[in-house]
Amino acid sequence: MRAVVQRVSSARVLVDGQITGQIARGLLVLVAVRQDEASRDVAWMAEKILQLRLFEDASGKMNLSVADVGGGILAVSQFTLYGDCRRGRRPSYSEAAPPAVAQAFYDEFVRKLRESGLLVQEGVFQAKMDVQLTNDGPVTVLLDSPERRGEGGSQR
Repeated sequence: MRAVVQRVSSARVLVDGQITGQIARGLLVLVAVRQDEASRDVAWMAEKILQLRLFEDASGKMNLSVADVGGGILAVSQFTLYGDCRRGRRPSYSEAAPPAVAQAFYDEFVRKLRESGLLVQEGVFQAKMDVQLTNDGPVTVLLDSPERRGEGGSQR
């Protein structure tokens, strides 16, 4: 799995002009599923995002998680995160999972985030979405599940 995580003051997703998900302070998570995904990747990614310390404490250091600040999470599926632009001028999406597989893992990812008790909103899988956000900082991080980085399952 791959995710782009942005700390936001607010974010929302619109589909056909209708808001499908929105949060105030929290994290906007753009997430993509790879072809050979495993449930352990989904669990790792959800847990990692929930525990990321991207919010500032009283000393101004990024020591607080989204849960610590009572924030929300807006999850948006985005297969284009696996776009490979190394050859030619058009990205190749051969690493991205097919839609039916990707949706099952995406849904599992959202369920795992919701188990935290935080407000978790989402876009609409495979829809053309308008994502609006106010990036706070800006703070943006890129996450790849350990299997994708060559770390293997035992080093999580």
